[in-house]
Amino acid sequence: MDPLEIARWQFGITTVYHFLMVPLTIGLGLLVAVLQTAWHRTGKPEYLRMTKFWGKLFLINFIMGVATGIVQEFQFGMAWSEYSRFVGDVFGAPLAMEALLAFFVESTFLGLWIFGWDRLPKAAHLGCIWAASLATILSAYFILVANSWMQHPVGVELVDGRAVMTDAWAVFTNNTALVTFPHTVFGAFSVAGAFLLGISWYHLYRRRASGIDAVDSAGRVVVGEAPALGAGRDQTDHAVWLKSLRLGAAVAMVSFAGVALTGHTQAQLMFEQQPMKMAAAEAACHDGTGFSVLAVGNLGGEGRTTCDDVVGVYEIPGLLSFLANNDFTTEVRGVNTLLPEYQEKYGTHLPDDPLYGERAGQEIDYLPLMEVTYWGFRLMITFGGLAAFAALVALWLTRGGTVPDNKWVSRLAVLGILAPFAANSAGWIFTEMGRQPFVVVPNPTFEGIDQVFMYTAAAVSPGVSAGEMVFSLAALCLVYGVLLVVEVRLLTRFVRGGVPSAMPELAARGGDEPASDDGDVLAFAY
Repeated sequence: MDPLEIARWQFGITTVYHFLMVPLTIGLGLLVAVLQTAWHRTGKPEYLRMTKFWGKLFLINFIMGVATGIVQEFQFGMAWSEYSRFVGDVFGAPLAMEALLAFFVESTFLGLWIFGWDRLPKAAHLGCIWAASLATILSAYFILVANSWMQHPVGVELVDGRAVMTDAWAVFTNNTALVTFPHTVFGAFSVAGAFLLGISWYHLYRRRASGIDAVDSAGRVVVGEAPALGAGRDQTDHAVWLKSLRLGAAVAMVSFAGVALTGHTQAQLMFEQQPMKMAAAEAACHDGTGFSVLAVGNLGGEGRTTCDDVVGVYEIPGLLSFLANNDFTTEVRGVNTLLPEYQEKYGTHLPDDPLYGERAGQEIDYLPLMEVTYWGFRLMITFGGLAAFAALVALWLTRGGTVPDNKWVSRLAVLGILAPFAANSAGWIFTEMGRQPFVVVPNPTFEGIDQVFMYTAAAVSPGVSAGEMVFSLAALCLVYGVLLVVEVRLLTRFVRGGVPSAMPELAARGGDEPASDDGDVLAFAY
């Protein structure tokens, strides 16, 4: 067993798992703030119900995100001590600002929002959720500053084998971070939009299936009420789900457009900063201008896919050149051209240094896993496009004021919630695995032999054995599995319960006002 490979699996599993919570927290938090603002300005009861219901789901996801995110900090010291020493001087500033300026603000004002219903002035209470949601987005920026430095190191120099920050402004305004940040945020809002759409569709279908709502001869909804079926099954309930669905669909479509535009800019930076990653993502073995729509590995090949195994099926001439250079004629360098360039710049073999353990002196393979980069890039685009298309279809099908009375369409709408989650995960897997064999990618504009980069083989903790890594991997997967069950059960319970699950006062008093001061302040938790 190889400690490095186990450590990579552990970091990959826990990070992808944690990031399932992150985009929903970012996107849903701001949407809850928007909904509460609408209630504050209009006083309409449906906006209060929407704020309470989606706010409840936001809190569940936020808490689970915090619990799973803590592990990431421990992993740096536990499994990646050499990496921590190398990047510590650079990462200290953005991660400290993430904790002090973002997370503390986020958690403080979120606490005030949770406990401040009917205890704070309405304007002050509204300000709390805005502060918390904006701090969540700011937190993402500081994290992405650190990640972007790994993709494109700037503002540093190499001192005694460590990267030492010499220009904080360059680190915080890294062009990679400035492009990655809006791309990530738009991706987060696509997740939140699909979340609203799928759950709202489920509740509108339940109203149709229960006979509460019907449609007239013109296909327009006839909104009904059924208090006998439970609290909140009234006309306001219909407005909650219809407005949530159409808001989610609109957010999903706008977000996809934002993801596409920022993704194009990000891809152009990758062609410049990490050309091997993009060449592998396109299975572009030779210089050219064509974008590979479909390529497959030779089934007769052995081991991992290389350019000797790639079989092109169909490509669009000129499109790859447009993605890289905004024209249709400039050739883009392929893998076979880039490999000798990488070997000339960075060497053909790992240094003969104890830091590399058994890998010292081994030949370096600069080609990342082509199966992961190629299909990860396409799955990211495919799932994102499916989510946007589903949002467009949802807007069309609900133009009459309700959803079709079709069980299978309803199930498909709920299943569609997973599409932007899959797109986000595929995008990050492509981004992180595509930079191998580097954990810190060399900046192509730096000159000289003292370039700031680090091979992944040198990043793992030298004192950690394979057995210890297997134990920690198994333990973390077990804990994360339990947390996954908890989150899914909590979300499922409150989603099925509808608005009354987030507003017990609906059942207790039959009204739409927040709980009074003599109520249980911890009611939000159950």
